[in-house]
Amino acid sequence: MRRKASLVLLAFAVFFAALSPLLRWYAFPRLAKIPANQYQDMVLEAKNATLLDYGTMKARTVPKVTIVQTLKGNVEAAKQIEKTAGRDVVVWDGLSYVQGPDGKMVSKIPERYIFDAHSQAPVHATGEMVDGDPVRRDGIEFKWPFLTQKRDYEYFDAQTRTTHPIHYKGTRNFRGLTVYYFEQTIPWTKVHFPKAMPVKGITQASLAKTGTAIWYTTVRRFWVEPVTGAPVYGEELHKEELRGGTLLGDRDKVTAFAGDVKMREDYIKHTVALVKSNRTLVLLMTSYLPWGFLILGVLLLALSLWLEARSRRPADPEPAESSAPEPVTA
Repeated sequence: MRRKASLVLLAFAVFFAALSPLLRWYAFPRLAKIPANQYQDMVLEAKNATLLDYGTMKARTVPKVTIVQTLKGNVEAAKQIEKTAGRDVVVWDGLSYVQGPDGKMVSKIPERYIFDAHSQAPVHATGEMVDGDPVRRDGIEFKWPFLTQKRDYEYFDAQTRTTHPIHYKGTRNFRGLTVYYFEQTIPWTKVHFPKAMPVKGITQASLAKTGTAIWYTTVRRFWVEPVTGAPVYGEELHKEELRGGTLLGDRDKVTAFAGDVKMREDYIKHTVALVKSNRTLVLLMTSYLPWGFLILGVLLLALSLWLEARSRRPADPEPAESSAPEPVTA
């Protein structure tokens, strides 16, 4: 009986020991993915910012500039790209909508970001664009990969349409979460005017005729939860200037926008709560269950060997029956 129990325990020990690496290295890459239909939005604010009044072409200080960013998963587009990509793909149709303190539109820039559902690496396909202009991303955008490492990454900047390193600057604590802090500096670069301008009649073509150009620089900061790869907080020290041309008269340059752009408090709380929940799910597949199965397999193996040893131990000899001496007869 002990021998049969030992064999059963040995079978379970092998099963759980084999399941441990399978869950981590086989199941995790196939199960931990960004949903193709995911929708998310984010509101950022720049208080006491500098904003250009296109009516007077003068910069003025305003109480607040609001940036609403939305990312909507395009399931149909993802299915079409997956046919040739040979892997699970996510297509995010994004929109960055900037409005002034009066609620009027300052600019709106649509964007399509195509990436691998697990690794977040960009996938190049028809439709990848920023503000209607085709682009080719060579780095991540919006989200870091699962199990983010303590190293620099390549991060795509939508305004310059170029990729620059974003540097790992250390580990910090953010509202109860251990996060990695990353920072990227984009030097002054000549960029495209948005195709949607706040004043009717002003277009990219009409601005090009004046010879006036727009230049941009920013310091981009992210606090990233490393297990999920999700930024829990971000901000930008953002500046834009109009330079040269007849549009500015006798001025060399004028500030179009300058401000410290930060996530709004209610969105910070929502993001932190969501990341904490998703973090537990990722840890189940990468740490808790693999290590738990491995330890369970070792314990079952030890128990199996112990029972096997008990089954092979020789039985104790039975005590001899005492017999009374036979009487002697004459």
